[in-house]
Formats: sequence, structure tokens, C-alpha cells
Amino acid sequence: MAGGPPKALQSTGPHSLRDMPHPLAGSSSEEAVGGDSTPSPDLLMARSFGDKDLILPNGGTPAGTSSPASSSSLLNRLQLDDDIDGETRDLFVIVDDPKKHVCTMETYITYRITTKSTRVEFDLPEYSVRRRYQDFDWLRSKLEESQPTHLIPPLPEKFVVKGVVDRFSEEFVETRRKALDKFLKRITDHPVLSFNEHFNVFLTAKDLNAYKKQGIALLTRMGESVKHVTGGYKLRTRPLEFAAIGDYLDTFALKLGTIDRIAQRIIKEEIEYLVELREYGPVYSTWSTLEGELAEPLEGVSACIGNCSTALEELTDDMTEDFLPVLREYILYSDSMKSVLKKRDQVQAEYEAKLEAVALRKEDRPKVPADVEKCQDRMECFNADLKADMERWQNNKRQDFRQLLMGMADKNIQYYEKCLMAWESIIPLLQEKQEAK
Repeated sequence: MAGGPPKALQSTGPHSLRDMPHPLAGSSSEEAVGGDSTPSPDLLMARSFGDKDLILPNGGTPAGTSSPASSSSLLNRLQLDDDIDGETRDLFVIVDDPKKHVCTMETYITYRITTKSTRVEFDLPEYSVRRRYQDFDWLRSKLEESQPTHLIPPLPEKFVVKGVVDRFSEEFVETRRKALDKFLKRITDHPVLSFNEHFNVFLTAKDLNAYKKQGIALLTRMGESVKHVTGGYKLRTRPLEFAAIGDYLDTFALKLGTIDRIAQRIIKEEIEYLVELREYGPVYSTWSTLEGELAEPLEGVSACIGNCSTALEELTDDMTEDFLPVLREYILYSDSMKSVLKKRDQVQAEYEAKLEAVALRKEDRPKVPADVEKCQDRMECFNADLKADMERWQNNKRQDFRQLLMGMADKNIQYYEKCLMAWESIIPLLQEKQEAK
């Protein structure tokens, strides 16, 4: 059901997340880890420059909101917030209806993608197309090429271990469908990526393969310039705010990787325990046929164990289908963010090298060449876009993990309540037999 444990990303040291300085300290007194740190002028400039882009629709629960009476009420409130926000959106995308295709050379799954929009970029108000995983992979590659300064959401991992996970099983296909749906919704919510021409074609083209074969060049100037930046430039020092982001991502991925491995072990042990319970309960039932007065209590114990095993199976399924995929997504998300950081560093290194070359010229007042100014513009664009996407990612993370942890707590409460009710149900049977004596 769950894939193998991910490799832990290298950490900068044995730090806890609590001790790590928040990469965007100062954006919120509630969320900042280093409460005394002051945001840099560049960060303040980026916020004032792109305040509109930094506001995420699903920004999480306000800090001053009081806690609800139960976990379920919080889940309902979070879902209600999403519904209210949906009234202001102009682009909706849904991934559903997976279908298996068996061909001579291969077998694969396609998913229906339904798009509704009022944007002028779309000729029709609604589209419905079918796409397979490699089409999603193509889209992500094109987004990385054409929008190199932005964080591209990760896709679920393509390959699975043969013999361990059946990639055509109903459970696996549904888990992947949810991940692909979330991938497109992340892009849809992005103020820049959602207007990308490749994304438009992906959502609307009936024959995407024909579009791929055309190989039309839709790369932006930024994409072309970053694409040709080689590794010949060496970065001197990464700015403190971006160094803090890198350190945070290293530690964040390390912690999630550890949680992911432990959670998978717990699920494995629960499945083994479930097998034992299913063998354990029937023993009491067969024993009851040999007894007279104890027959009914023994049957009650057998039924009780059966109910507990059913509750445990539901809990295990919830952990596998809802908890683990979110961990995996954010581990991959941290890798994506590191990739954007690396591209930003390359542009900065190129800018520093060209600036140094100008400074070495034997002129009293050397004029800054146009290519140096363009390189500076690219670096500033990278900085602004990366900060905005980091802020958006942090908001998404807070929202997702609040819902995830609240859902996990709710599921565990339900599990233990079902087990408690099952065991309490046999007490009257035992008391009746005791009173009869």
C-alpha cells in the first residue's frame, strides 16, 4: 500500500525545527520561530511589491480564532472556509474517473480532467480531456522550463516497487488520482503558473501528443537566460535570508522523512496485529460451542474482537491513504524548493562574476554593461518570486498540516471509541451470568 521509506535529506546539523530560524521571520508573529529577528529590507520590498500575490486563498485559521468544541467542527469550519473562497475564483479543475487502458505494447491509466473557467484565455467555459501520468510529467517539465523563478508543485512519484504495490490496484489508482488532483489545484491557485500557456494547452487540447510533437518554443526570456546559465560561476555567499530558507528546508525534509519511516513501520505493525486479531476472535467462537453458560459471553468476546479489528482496519487505511501521501508530497516539495534556490544561486553567481569583471576594468568610472544590468534584473526577479512562493508554500503547509493532524486525531478518537464501545457491550453479558448464580 505505502511505498518504501524515502531517503532522508542531508541536514545542516542536529537542530530541531523549533530551533531553526523561520526563513520569512517577521511575516507573522504567530508563525515566526525567531520572534526577535527583523526582516531584511529586500524582504520588506518584496512584500510591498507583491502583497497581492502573497495572499493565499486558503491561508489557514486566523490566529485569534477560538478553538471549536470538537475536531469534527474544526474540519467543517476549514472546509467552509474553502467553499467561501471558491466564490471568488475564476478557474476550477477536477481530476476524476480513472480508466485502465490495455494495449499491445503497454497498459496504463488515464484520468478525466474537467475544467471550468470564466477567463478570456479560454475559448469555452468548460473542457473535459483525458490525460495519463506522463502528460502530467510533461506539464511539470514545461512549467519548470518556462517559469524557472517559481516553485513548481511536485508530482507523486512515478515508479513503485514491483511485487510490493500493484500500480493498477483500486487503492493505488485512487491515491494517485488524489495526488494529481492536488497537483493541478496547486497550479490553479498560483497567480502566475495558472496563466501559463502550457497549462492552458494541457487543460484544453484534445490531442496533447500532437502539441508535444510540434515542439513550439514558448519559453520566456527568463527561461532562456536561466537555461543557458552554466555551472562555471561559483557563488561566494548565499544571502542570509536564502541561507535560512535552505537550512530550514534541509531540517524540515529530514524531520518529515523520519516521521514517514516511523509511520510506515507503525502501519506495518498494525497490519500484522490485524492479522492476529482476525485469527484470535474466531477461537472464542469455536470455544463457545463446548460451553453452556459461558457460550453467550464467549460469543460476545468474539464479536467484540471482530469489531475492534474492523476499526483498526479503517484506521490503517486512513493512515495509508490520507496521512502518508501528504508527508511524501511535502518531502518532494522541499526538493523542488531547493532546486529553485540552486537556480537563484546560479544567477547570483553569474551576476557577481560579471560585476567583478567590470570592476577590474581600468576605467575611472566604468559604465555598467547592459548584460550586467539584465543579469541583475534576473536576480531581483528570482528573489521576489522565490520569496512570494515561499510565503505561499508556508501558508499552504500550515493549512494542510492543520487539517492533516486534526483529521488524524479525529480518526484515532473514533478508533478508540469504537473499541471502547465494543468491550463495554460484553460487560452486561458477564454481569447477567454472575447474577444468575
